Amino acid sequence: MSFFNELKRRNVFKVAAAYIIVGWLIMQVGDTLGPALLLPGWINSALAFFLILGFPLALFFAWAFEMTPEGLKKEKEVDRSESITHVTSQKLNNLIIGSLVLALGYFAFDKFVLDPGRDAAEIDAAVQTAQQQAPAADSGPENSIAVLPFVNMSSDPEQEYFSDGLSEELLNLLAKVPELQVAARTSSFSFKGQNLEIPDIANRLGVSNVLEGSVRKSGNQVRITAQLIQADNGFHLWSETFDRELDNIFQIQDEIAAAVVDSLKVTLLGEAPKSRTTDPEAYRLYLEGQYLANQRTNESMERAMELFRRSVEIDPRYAPAWAELAYNYLWYTGAGNMPIDEGVALADRAIEMALSADPEYAWAHFVRGVSLALNKFDFQEAAKAYLRAYELDPGNAIVISARANVAAIKGDYPEQLEFRQAAVELDPIMPELHTYLGSAHWSMLQFEDALAAYRKALSLSPDYPGNHHRIARILLQQGQPEAALEAALKEPTMVYRLTALSMAYLALGREQEADQALGELIRVAAADAAYQIAQVYGMRGYADKAFEWLEKSFANRDSGTVNVVGDPSFYALVEDPRFEAFVEKLGLSKAWRNLPPEWGGPQ
Repeated sequence: MSFFNELKRRNVFKVAAAYIIVGWLIMQVGDTLGPALLLPGWINSALAFFLILGFPLALFFAWAFEMTPEGLKKEKEVDRSESITHVTSQKLNNLIIGSLVLALGYFAFDKFVLDPGRDAAEIDAAVQTAQQQAPAADSGPENSIAVLPFVNMSSDPEQEYFSDGLSEELLNLLAKVPELQVAARTSSFSFKGQNLEIPDIANRLGVSNVLEGSVRKSGNQVRITAQLIQADNGFHLWSETFDRELDNIFQIQDEIAAAVVDSLKVTLLGEAPKSRTTDPEAYRLYLEGQYLANQRTNESMERAMELFRRSVEIDPRYAPAWAELAYNYLWYTGAGNMPIDEGVALADRAIEMALSADPEYAWAHFVRGVSLALNKFDFQEAAKAYLRAYELDPGNAIVISARANVAAIKGDYPEQLEFRQAAVELDPIMPELHTYLGSAHWSMLQFEDALAAYRKALSLSPDYPGNHHRIARILLQQGQPEAALEAALKEPTMVYRLTALSMAYLALGREQEADQALGELIRVAAADAAYQIAQVYGMRGYADKAFEWLEKSFANRDSGTVNVVGDPSFYALVEDPRFEAFVEKLGLSKAWRNLPPEWGGPQ
């Protein structure tokens, strides 16, 4: 205790406290003035180094020396009766109090005056440094933009859904501006968590501008920082920090969108789009539901549907939550987790509620089209729903692809290809769109282009279901059964793999193995793969069996049934009156009549 008391007597603790507080103030002021004075970055590092180096020296001098009326003396030379350490202690107290007042004042100044602009300044510096090291990006159209997923800065990592959801809502809001070309969600979000420079991302997405930012959410408070960056030079066109309550989230979204439009000097031909408002808690549940739904696992879809149901309980007029609930019912049912009648009934009810709340909500029309086409085989009504969705939201890649479905239904295969290509250009990272593009090429007998599209989809998603199977079938059409077998063996999805194997083995004359593959397909998937079983029998020329399983696929509402028009598996059956009757029953007679003669369509 005597040593501790001696440290107190010599004011070592107070010198340490004063040094730390004053040192912190010096560092903060240096950090603020450095950029303003255009000082090099190493200045602050050097300042920190000398302050750290000086700390033990300050403690040593406090211990070894004492301030006296005659000046600084070694402590051992000062008589205890003449020591004035108590006077020095009081002066140090005053210094510490004064320094604390200054520190608190600076903290307030930093929090409410400097902080809103600091994030943008730091990112400016980082981007400018990166520009010196990275190659220049190929500029996209002047009014093109990608919205990157905002970074979750909240202390709770589970708030990731909120930052992702906010980014997606901003993307959707900007996509409603016809004068802007906005990169699609899948492509923009594919760069999440990657340490890539802005010019590289912009180059890959084919855009000239990038919107990025961060979100910090705590309770009902939210801080959103957003920056609009010109990709070719890294300059900030606009940046802002918003400190608001969650109730004002829609106003923030509108302000950001308006600032982007203004900064890009976009001349709007109509009114600027506005965010769809709802109860803040309903909105939070909707964002969390979207985040889970995008994962497309059975568990995540179950949780997402529960969140969407809670959202519409709070706000029964919130169309986006109803539409997403319907879409997830269809996904969940399609994955075999719910009886088709039950799942479709639930989906249709949710679609009805969404369109009742907002008859002009494009996504609800799209989901209605999906249900009509894949679950009811009502292609004419589905085409109307897809067209309405496209009229309302022509900048959505999925909706553009649905517009291609309309062309396929009426048998306009060049137009189908045009819309498939437009969808891929808008969202080049989504494997589904490359798969659809491959099928469009296939329908026009452009085999090499189809193979390239399927392989591109596999490069983006190696486990994407069905693409190795599709590649195998094209290779069979090209007379390459060995290559087809190799592709079939790579197919990860059991139903597709067994289908492709049975076809490839038969083409190679390995009938026993072909029969084994078909028998296994019937044994394990008769209830869910009636169409694939019909394909195998059709390829073998077994007409009665093929039509038997086609009728089962129709009765089961097997979504594969919609592909019967132009399916080379049924070449041997097109002269059979039952085939034309089946196509007529499906409502696809126009598509069949417009097929190229090489497909085996009517002459």
